[in-house]
Amino acid sequence: MTDDAFAAHDAYESDEGDYVLTTTAFDGRVAVDDEYRVTVTMPTLDAAAEESVEDVLEDGWFETLSLRLEDAGSATRGNVDVPEPTVERRNGEIHVEWLLTQDDGARAAEAAKALVEYAEGTYVEGIVPGYSYRSPVADLIAHARTEGDGEGERGPMPL
Repeated sequence: MTDDAFAAHDAYESDEGDYVLTTTAFDGRVAVDDEYRVTVTMPTLDAAAEESVEDVLEDGWFETLSLRLEDAGSATRGNVDVPEPTVERRNGEIHVEWLLTQDDGARAAEAAKALVEYAEGTYVEGIVPGYSYRSPVADLIAHARTEGDGEGERGPMPL
């Protein structure tokens, strides 16, 4: 495996041996070894909300997010085998990881970008209305509300 495609790609910056995706608010990165380890770190619902979130809601939300992330491979283009991700909660964070085996570094870079962006979009779509959210989730919600209308008008809360 080579990291040349990640170094040349304008959506990534090198950071201590990893490549950080710069197109997302969440920490998305790729480590290149014998395979491409794509990771994204996002806050749990409770950590993102200013108010306390009941455990039953947090658990159901996390389970739904995990199930939806299993479909992330559909976001990639080309001939890239995307296994189901590992999705874990630790200390107020959700850690998602995919291990890609791909001979073409350029395809791997594009697939990794698509996976991290899919994870972020899936997260935003699953935000529970009725809570106030901290940054970066509040910023993502605001962006989702105004995306595409061209005039800054607020749209509905993403579902």
